[in-house]
Amino acid sequence: MKKLDVEEQSILSAYEAGALTSVASKAELAKFKAAARSTAVKDKRVNIRLSSGDLSDIQIRALQEGVPYQTLIASVLHKYVTGRLSDTNS
Repeated sequence: MKKLDVEEQSILSAYEAGALTSVASKAELAKFKAAARSTAVKDKRVNIRLSSGDLSDIQIRALQEGVPYQTLIASVLHKYVTGRLSDTNS
């Protein structure tokens, strides 16, 4: 897990102290929850073949990110199809 910078640490400290409050209305929260539910539903199964090296690298990256490797794969694919995956080599 990466080390928090000064700003991140101050936000975490404020959260842990209970000093933060939500600025979203109940209607906004309900809208966000509904959107999260509809996009988070995983109703299809896909089988793919990967090289053992790629799978190992994905599993390592998932450990670094603190998520299961299948969740990481699904997230990368979702970002790709929605146009939110950026190429840092360009």
